Amino acid sequence: MRKANPLRIGILGAGVAGLAAAWELTRAGHQVECYEAAPQVGGLAAGFREPEWEWSLEKFYHHWFTNDRDALRLIDEIGARDQLRILRPKTSIWIDGHSYRTELSPASLSLPLSPLALARMAFTILYLKFTRNWAALEGVTADRWLRRWLGDEGYEGLFRPLLIGKFADAFDQVNMAWFWARAVKRTTKLATFAGGFQAFNEALAAAVRAQGAQIHLNAPVRALQFPQGQPTLETPQGRQRFDRVLITGSPRLLLRLAPQLAETDYGAQLRSLRSIGAICAIFSLREPLLTDGTYWLSLPAQSADRSRNEFPFLVLVEHTNFIDRRHFNGEHLIYCGDYVPSDHEYFQLDEASLLARFRAALPKVNANFRDDWLRRSWLFRAPYAQPVPTLHHSAHIPPSQTPLPGLFWVSMSQVYPWDRGTNYAIELARRAAALMVGETLPIMARS
Repeated sequence: MRKANPLRIGILGAGVAGLAAAWELTRAGHQVECYEAAPQVGGLAAGFREPEWEWSLEKFYHHWFTNDRDALRLIDEIGARDQLRILRPKTSIWIDGHSYRTELSPASLSLPLSPLALARMAFTILYLKFTRNWAALEGVTADRWLRRWLGDEGYEGLFRPLLIGKFADAFDQVNMAWFWARAVKRTTKLATFAGGFQAFNEALAAAVRAQGAQIHLNAPVRALQFPQGQPTLETPQGRQRFDRVLITGSPRLLLRLAPQLAETDYGAQLRSLRSIGAICAIFSLREPLLTDGTYWLSLPAQSADRSRNEFPFLVLVEHTNFIDRRHFNGEHLIYCGDYVPSDHEYFQLDEASLLARFRAALPKVNANFRDDWLRRSWLFRAPYAQPVPTLHHSAHIPPSQTPLPGLFWVSMSQVYPWDRGTNYAIELARRAAALMVGETLPIMARS
């Protein structure tokens, strides 16, 4: 039902969270303007498309699980269900020079573990799949809990290297609730959108615009002020006053735009949130790299120092073993992905040097690889891409409603215990939108 007195709402960021919030708010009859610093919508789920490609390719690999209900519901709402594609790709792990299947199937019995270790692993995964008491798990680290239930063989041989690969030096600080969420959410079938995630982003943006919202691209917000207690944005279109403002982005972005939060308890919570960044090198090849059809190949690490591991990155994803390469002019597309702190060497190296370092590891998974297979390559880096949830993390997450009048915030740092992803960006945005129009304005906090 349309509101008799619609609110004027500004949203910073036209990623999936910002667009989903705009969808909810415009459906309720409110006036929405989105400001996006990038030249395209999508945020971390944005893609790019070469002229000869039929589909776009994500800058950072993406897929949906078939139980990502908020994402599937939104696709239904914008009338795009016929664009959903559900497939069953092959996932594997690299151990001692060989690739082993890891999806929940009889094929996973081929893992190089003893029968006892395999049985303990199966029991542990089943327990995690069926338990819902995740809160009881956030008081213990994944390192400690998994070692206890898997035993040294299963933990040291499989899960500890994966945790080190993901979180480096912080691997033994991440709580077990985060790992529980990973186990619960995983499905053997995965989903994508016809045309790639950028096609989904554009379809959602078109639906939002059709409901009256304005989306400004190449439009970074320079400042946020509160004259007479009303949130006001300094935009490329000039000074804009709103009844509500929603910021979608990192805790650092929020603190930069709203320094008034610095001396509040809310600001202290923001500063306590830890995160790491993402690196994605993409290679277009003339030949397939993972010839057994694997889509997702996890690459365990023994050291937090990438230079001491067999591979200088965490995962190898052959996108065209998931999505038919005919959509990409017959090219074989490979992601080499990693998560590292924002001050890591990978964020300092020039693009050519980092691409060369990652490319040098490709012959380790396919001895036939030659440099003349390489058609072209791309590199993408995002300093804020993965929260690091430590013990009792739920107690440290700031709510969406800030202490400043009319100011709200959503980010992947609030997704917990779930892992970051577009499904949860949508869920957070829905809840924030309801809160923005259903609650009275808070009183500005004083330091």
